[in-house]
Amino acid sequence: MNNPTIQKAAPRPRIGFLGVGWIGRNRMEAIARSGTVDVAAVADPVPAAAEEAQKLAPGCERVDSLDALLELGLDGLVIATPSAFHAEQSVRALERGVAVFCQKPLGRSAEETKRVVDAARAADRLLGVDLSYRFTTGMRRLRERIQGGALGDIYAVNLVFHNAYGPDKAWFYDPTLAGGGCVMDLGIHLVDLAFWVLCFPDVRRVSSQLFTQGRPLSRRCEAVEDFAAAQLELTNGTAVQLACSWKLPAGCDAVIEASFYGTKGGAAFRNVNGSFYDFTADLFWGTSRERLADPPDAWGGRAAVDWATRLAHGARFDPESERLVQVAGALDRIYS
Repeated sequence: MNNPTIQKAAPRPRIGFLGVGWIGRNRMEAIARSGTVDVAAVADPVPAAAEEAQKLAPGCERVDSLDALLELGLDGLVIATPSAFHAEQSVRALERGVAVFCQKPLGRSAEETKRVVDAARAADRLLGVDLSYRFTTGMRRLRERIQGGALGDIYAVNLVFHNAYGPDKAWFYDPTLAGGGCVMDLGIHLVDLAFWVLCFPDVRRVSSQLFTQGRPLSRRCEAVEDFAAAQLELTNGTAVQLACSWKLPAGCDAVIEASFYGTKGGAAFRNVNGSFYDFTADLFWGTSRERLADPPDAWGGRAAVDWATRLAHGARFDPESERLVQVAGALDRIYS
């Protein structure tokens, strides 16, 4: 009797983590738990952060730099460093043939973002960005219903992200290191969600007002904004209003909302009781509503796990990455 041929499973991708502060460790834990890849190494300038990360993946190597990570023959790299370094670090990894998953923003401008996307295309490597709100159950269900025509033609979008606190790291308040304030930190999620739901229409006009500590901010390089209000007119005629802030006296930890209004009805994705994590999603017709999603919903690490899973299945450059440049371009116009 002939023995059946036993095929060996393909080795799992080896992943490194550059920057393992709170968000880096959170994404590392989600990816490690998924079992789709092997956590091979971590690097962080803060020894305590690196030590905590190693506890999540016993046996992973600890190194001291991006260069050292890239010498390990990795298949993928997760980047969670200050924003000023994202584009350069991503390009360096991609040019070495390493797939990249990066914290947002991928670049501080459309120019930086395009440079990374171009590098991913040239290397034919998978590029992902942690635009995590796309992976909430509520937003996915709303997008499916909106794109299916449940609301008719969308003519207005209202985006709000007010944070009663500000970031706890000093680099967020340095315009050179951060590239911007609350728009770059919070508004990027909402602009991305609106474009993603509406199939990425072009922007015709943008008007905006930026403030820092209650004073108008005239130049992006002077300081980072802690309040922003903007209106984007899209080429399909849709009016998009955006308001976002740090340290706003909102009466709760956070106010987060993405609402869509169309010729047949409305829809809203909203946080619950000031939470940063719990959301509802509803469809509206006049004074009635249909609930699409309720908490709990463990969505925080889904974007990272999705990238790791696609990498494990051999995914290469995804042309959808080019949409990242469009979102970055809209932010540039808000700042200008």
